[in-house]
Amino acid sequence: MLSLMISSLFWFSSSVSFDASLVSVCLVRHSLCMRSLFILLFCLVPGLAAAEQVFYPAKSGNADAPVLTVYSSLDEPLAQPMIRGFQEANPDVAVKYEDMLTGDIHDRIVKETDAGFKTADFAFSSAMDLQVKLSNDGYAQVSNLPMSAQWPKWANWRNTAYALTFEPAVFVYHKPSFAHETVPSSRAEFVDYLKRKGNEVYGRIGTYDIERSGVGFLFMARDQEQFGDIWSVIGAMGAAGVKLYSTSSAILERVADGRFVLGYNILGSYAADWASRHPDVGIVLPKDYTVVMSRIGLVPQAAAEPELGRRYLAFFMSKEGQTIMARELQIPAVSPEVAGENTANTLQELLGAQLRPVPVSPGLMVYLDQVKRARLIAHWNEVLRTQ
Repeated sequence: MLSLMISSLFWFSSSVSFDASLVSVCLVRHSLCMRSLFILLFCLVPGLAAAEQVFYPAKSGNADAPVLTVYSSLDEPLAQPMIRGFQEANPDVAVKYEDMLTGDIHDRIVKETDAGFKTADFAFSSAMDLQVKLSNDGYAQVSNLPMSAQWPKWANWRNTAYALTFEPAVFVYHKPSFAHETVPSSRAEFVDYLKRKGNEVYGRIGTYDIERSGVGFLFMARDQEQFGDIWSVIGAMGAAGVKLYSTSSAILERVADGRFVLGYNILGSYAADWASRHPDVGIVLPKDYTVVMSRIGLVPQAAAEPELGRRYLAFFMSKEGQTIMARELQIPAVSPEVAGENTANTLQELLGAQLRPVPVSPGLMVYLDQVKRARLIAHWNEVLRTQ
């Protein structure tokens, strides 16, 4: 996350004299006024989380240009190529980008809407369940766009919530550790490897902590649906002293330097980025089945500038936007119009039914049920602890 960027510019003509003490008083009053405004806002909307903001002025130079407000879980540095492409196509639009956690995006849209305030014009999040919940609960509006009819059916929920990326869950491995060993390419092979290697790999396996990682929980929930013997995999990892983390980078860092030999169910887009910069990181798409998650984009019901939000969503879905996604953000694109490396088209041609995309549908909300969620986490912890 970037530090909050707040900039203020005060211009004084050298030809105009002024009283320094008066300026000082004005600045103090201005500061107190702004502080009071923020305090008032946070009091009016309890639980409102502060976001880290970056402002992109309109390329036209118009200081009064309309402002597109984006709430996103994609780190702002990664989002820059997409914002730049959008502004080149829309030079009359400024962009305020708010980099937030996935839960905060959902909570803030709900709280601002319920309090009668305007909210973001576009929301982009990897928390598929929470994005679908916003749509299902009436916090997202219909966006009928040029690509809506052509979008894959699994990736479009009633023209309100669109899957915009195609990101497999992969195995990652430390290449030097497998110089004389076959890399596991299925869950059965993964379990066999852990059992054969025993103490040699104890404590050198990593995966997500499903209590703290939303993506980790989603992948585990899909594993349970797709693989009847998934608990044997979890048990084998427990016996191998698996280490749990809330972020992809913590696992990938340890695979890259050899502290870990394997990582299970790691988000493929992050793994590919690390592999491009660290030659000792290898990637396997499990051949028994490969879960594919997506980041979802939508226009909130209470958007301040809904047409700008739709314009940004349309750019995300366009051939140009999806090409930027695949080539510059290094995140696989969904669009049927985009082919080549790092796209759903190419992955589906190569792997076919092996890929199991998570459909954008109310079925995602099942594990938002706190009882079911707690039950799955409790069983996960019990299996790990027993081993």
